[in-house]
Amino acid sequence: MNQSFYTAALGVGSEQYKLDILANNTANLNTWGYKTKVPIFSELMYYEMKGKVQEDSELLTGTGMRIQKADTDFSQMTLAESEGDYHYAIEGDGMFMLRDPATNRITYTRDGSFSLSLRGNDFYLVTSTGKLVLDQNRQPILVNENSPDTLPIGIFDFVNKNGMLSDGENEFTPVAKNGVPIAAEGARLRKGMLEMSNVDLAEQMTKVIEAQRAYSYALRMVQTSDEIENTINTLRT
Repeated sequence: MNQSFYTAALGVGSEQYKLDILANNTANLNTWGYKTKVPIFSELMYYEMKGKVQEDSELLTGTGMRIQKADTDFSQMTLAESEGDYHYAIEGDGMFMLRDPATNRITYTRDGSFSLSLRGNDFYLVTSTGKLVLDQNRQPILVNENSPDTLPIGIFDFVNKNGMLSDGENEFTPVAKNGVPIAAEGARLRKGMLEMSNVDLAEQMTKVIEAQRAYSYALRMVQTSDEIENTINTLRT
């Protein structure tokens, strides 16, 4: 009976986590450059019953399921016109490289709603959170009266973006398997435009309904297991 409680508890926890991801996606429906998070479930884990060590057995039992990770859908969405003087969008693959001026930590984003920040006597291109936007040489972009109409903003890409970590504030951090950042080939910088969120509201609502039903079924399994356990304890007495 303990196994049924454990399996049901895993189901409840996993579906709750899935609902949190879907809620976050929906909340960012109108966030520029936001990329949909997709919950990835791991395969059912099994263990052998009454089998000898290192010997195959057909007696397997499931221990439930869990969410392995929340991956990101990096597919490009429609570009919309913007009135911001320093708003940019990327047409094609690639991301903007950012540097935290306090820690020098590098992150990446598709959100190009930039502005200017005075540092010392000079103005630099920054994000809404104050992070420096870097050029192709990975240097902060100085903006003055001599700057070109379209700033030399760097666009970087990775051979593999699968598994990039969501860093909050619509930013991402690469992991080892993503490799090193390279100049994005074929990407085009569009001034006066911003990329819309790629969240599909209808799809998210459908998944919410599915997750809510699975959550309720897992709870019912906990209740049923509890009732059976109480019945067994009663018979023992």
